[in-house]
Amino acid sequence: MAAEAAADIERMEFQLTLRRRGISDQAVLRAMDEVPREHFVAADDAESAYADQALPIACGQTISQPYVVAYMTEQLEVGPPHRVLEIGTGSGYQAAILSRIAREVVSIERYRTLADAARNRLKTLGYDNVTVLAGDGFLGAPDRAPFDRVMVTAAAGKIPDRLVEQLAEGGKMVLPLGPRTEAQHIVKLTKKANGELVREKLIAVRFVPLLPGQAREL
Repeated sequence: MAAEAAADIERMEFQLTLRRRGISDQAVLRAMDEVPREHFVAADDAESAYADQALPIACGQTISQPYVVAYMTEQLEVGPPHRVLEIGTGSGYQAAILSRIAREVVSIERYRTLADAARNRLKTLGYDNVTVLAGDGFLGAPDRAPFDRVMVTAAAGKIPDRLVEQLAEGGKMVLPLGPRTEAQHIVKLTKKANGELVREKLIAVRFVPLLPGQAREL
């Protein structure tokens, strides 16, 4: 009982932290509450799953801190009719969050080890509207395009043209932008009817780099 009470308090503090930091979209807050983050972190980090910090996962990658996950999801303005393309599956946590709000999520991971583990994890937890593919994130999923929303969860040096092409008219993309050694910011793009991109610079962040190709190992 004591452990359950402690877990309940932890989840309440988790939600309060998100609200204090400005997350107000109720669908996003509900998704953050519903998805059990402890299943998406390494076993050794389970006790820190709800701390507002990034944590290491396999293949030298990370699971983003909860606030950044919630912030990017809120900025994406995703809703029930939307098909979402996510680049950088990682452990599958962000895809799980998106799946609670969107109609469908297609997620691409360059490391097959991560892709396979995330696919199994999401299936076990019942997130049936997520498809995980092992592949090159820069290429997206052209055979499944267009997408209403695109989220990139690794930092690109420049806006990936292939992903813009797969974004539907009126669609939105959220991604960290900037070289590894310099300042990175979350950028929000809106694709207008004439193909023009409206760009909005948001908060400063630090993400692992978005790399081309599919990893040969791992």
